[in-house]
Amino acid sequence: MKNKKLDSLSPLPHISIAPMMDWTDRHCRYFLRLISPHVLLYTEMVTTGALIHGDRDRFLRFDEAEHPLALQLGGSDPGDLARCAKMGRDYGYDEINLNCGCPSDRVQSGAFGACLMKEPQRVADCVAAMVEAVDIPVTVKCRIGVDDHEGFEFLDHFISTVAAAGCRTFILHARKAWLKGLSPKENREVPPLDYNLVRQIKLNHSNLNIILNGGLTTTEQIYPLIRHPAGFDGVMIGREAYQNPYFLADIEREIFKNPSVRDRETVALDMIYYIKKQMELYDIPIKSITRHMMGLFHAQPGGRVWRQALSTLPFEPGAKPDIIMQALEARQRHLPLAA
Repeated sequence: MKNKKLDSLSPLPHISIAPMMDWTDRHCRYFLRLISPHVLLYTEMVTTGALIHGDRDRFLRFDEAEHPLALQLGGSDPGDLARCAKMGRDYGYDEINLNCGCPSDRVQSGAFGACLMKEPQRVADCVAAMVEAVDIPVTVKCRIGVDDHEGFEFLDHFISTVAAAGCRTFILHARKAWLKGLSPKENREVPPLDYNLVRQIKLNHSNLNIILNGGLTTTEQIYPLIRHPAGFDGVMIGREAYQNPYFLADIEREIFKNPSVRDRETVALDMIYYIKKQMELYDIPIKSITRHMMGLFHAQPGGRVWRQALSTLPFEPGAKPDIIMQALEARQRHLPLAA
C-alpha cells in the first residue's frame, strides 16, 4: 500500500478519524486505511505513564501503511509530555495530539483529559514543552466546555492561551463535558451539540486551524461545513467511522474525489494478508483484528450473516486467516438472487 504523508494532503480537505479508546488500535487503523487512503488517523489515547514505564513498542508500533497518522497523548506534566512527544516523533508519527477532552473517571484521577480545560495555562505549558521537543505539529483536542465552565468567553480564553504557546490546530468536540453525573458514553450523547459556538471560535481565530468534531454521520453534513467560505478547516469523524467503516469510501469518492476506492469484498480479502503477518510476527489472535471488521457490510444485504460469522469463526480453536473467506462465502450464500 502506498505511504501517504501529511504533506501530500495539503490540497485536500482535512478529514480525520477520532481517537477512540478500545477501538482505534493499529489493527483498526490498518483496516480503515484500506478503505480510505486520505483520512488522517489517530491512535487511541496513550498515557505518558504507559510510555515512560511500560512497553513503549507495544503502544507505539504501527504499520507504515497507516500514514498519515497522529499519536494522541494523555498527560499533564510538561516534561513527561515532551519526552513522550519525542518518542512519537522518533517512531515516525506525523503529529502529536494532546487529549483535553476525555471525561472518564480514570482520566480525571490522573488529572488530565477534559479536566485540563479548567487549567488553560497548564495546557499551554504542556504544549510549549512539546513544541520545543519536536519538529512535527502539536495539536489539541478538547471540548467546548467542562462542568460549569462554558460559553464563548471561557472557550475563547482557553484557545487563546494555548495558541500563544504554539498550538496552531484545535479539534473541538462540539459538546461540553460533565465530569460528574454522566458516564463517558453519556458524555458523547447527552450534552447538546453546539456547532455555532465552534463557528464563533473560528471567526475569532481565523489564523488557527479549527477542526469540528461531533455528530457527523453523512457526507451531506460534512461537505458544506468545510466548503463554505466561512467554514471550518476540517472535520473529525467518530463512532460512525467505526460502526459503519465503509462510510469512508463515500468520503473518498465524494469529498476527496478519489475514483479508485476498494469495494467491500476487496477490503476483506486484503485483510487476510495483514492477519497472516500479524499472527506470524506478533502471535496476535485473529479475534483481536476481526472485531474491527464487523461493520464492513453495515446496512448491506448479507450484513447480518457477515457479523454472525465474525462473531463465531475467529473464536474457534485453531482459527486461521481463511475464516475471512468463509465469512464472505456465508454472506454470498444468503444474498437474494438477482432478478
